[in-house]
Amino acid sequence: MYIYQHKGWPDFTWDADGILTQLSIVRNLQGKLLGKMESLGFGLRSEALLGTLTLDVVKSTEIEGEILNYDQVRSSIARKLGLEISGLIESDRNVDGVVDMMLDATQRYNEPLTEDRLFGWHSSLFPSGRSGMFKITTGGWRKDENGPMQVVSGAIGKEKVHFQAPSASVLKKEMKAFIAWFNSDKNTDPVIKAALAHLRFVTLHPFDDGNGRIARALTDMLLARSDMSSQRFYSFSAQIRVQRKQYYDMLERTQKGGTDITGWLKWFLDCLYNALNSTGKTLEKVTEKSTFWQTHSHTEFNSRQKLMLNKLLDGFEGRLTTKKWAKITHCSTDTALRDINDLIDKRILEKNPAGGRSTSYDLCK
Repeated sequence: MYIYQHKGWPDFTWDADGILTQLSIVRNLQGKLLGKMESLGFGLRSEALLGTLTLDVVKSTEIEGEILNYDQVRSSIARKLGLEISGLIESDRNVDGVVDMMLDATQRYNEPLTEDRLFGWHSSLFPSGRSGMFKITTGGWRKDENGPMQVVSGAIGKEKVHFQAPSASVLKKEMKAFIAWFNSDKNTDPVIKAALAHLRFVTLHPFDDGNGRIARALTDMLLARSDMSSQRFYSFSAQIRVQRKQYYDMLERTQKGGTDITGWLKWFLDCLYNALNSTGKTLEKVTEKSTFWQTHSHTEFNSRQKLMLNKLLDGFEGRLTTKKWAKITHCSTDTALRDINDLIDKRILEKNPAGGRSTSYDLCK
């Protein structure tokens, strides 16, 4: 039996005393983090917000095996939030769609959830009406025209069914109940409610595709309510990506169990605790970037150098070479080398030990 086939569904039970300590620690960490962020200036807070939301969108999509361009996501978020940053680039329609959903969930976190709002999120995720090569129902509940909705893995002919979702025939009734509960339950702690909503939504699996991403958007929406702030400074999705195997294993075990979900809540709180702790790295990056530009406020840089220095300060993937510099800034390799040598003379960049064709550069330590 799956969890939704039990008589108690969806009235979950759990050991309240067993999770009390974990919940208290998480709530305390949330308060400390928000207090720390409030002490930062507007510029640093905006930088941290942009970094966190970008990470959240990229990692939530990555969990499903789709890789979005980090710079496109960052540019899309900055434009939609009205943040002035250097190096803005055009973003694809599918990138804008994921960003629209995430910003709607986190920036309008106190507004009621509606069927139409969920349909809008789903349509924004699949603007072409297709998931890969396959045409899907967008902006509406799945219809199961090709058989029951199943979560499977393995090669063709050797598939393993991990989970089979409720029949499409019950979705209208189930989702009406879910939305009513989401909007009306004021007694459950918002962090616990986020865990319940996540589990309940992915179990119903109401759409042909995109259920995981929408479940994580709903989770972020309720976590924003728990913080009473639209300012997102930690990424739950990024931590799920780190613990991806545990995440799917725990979901499968819970969905094949009864309505006592103590194990799921303990895992959720542990994952959230790790997400809050890892935020220290984001803060370090933001502070380092601010310090760098303050230190070099009177140093002359051309637009290409500013663009590449910001990329390095944000965490450049791979090694920076002359060829990469030229490609990103749309200049010749000779111009790129002059830019780099100028920054070496100013003791901002340094050449990494390996030379020859593999010559690369990094910020001076």
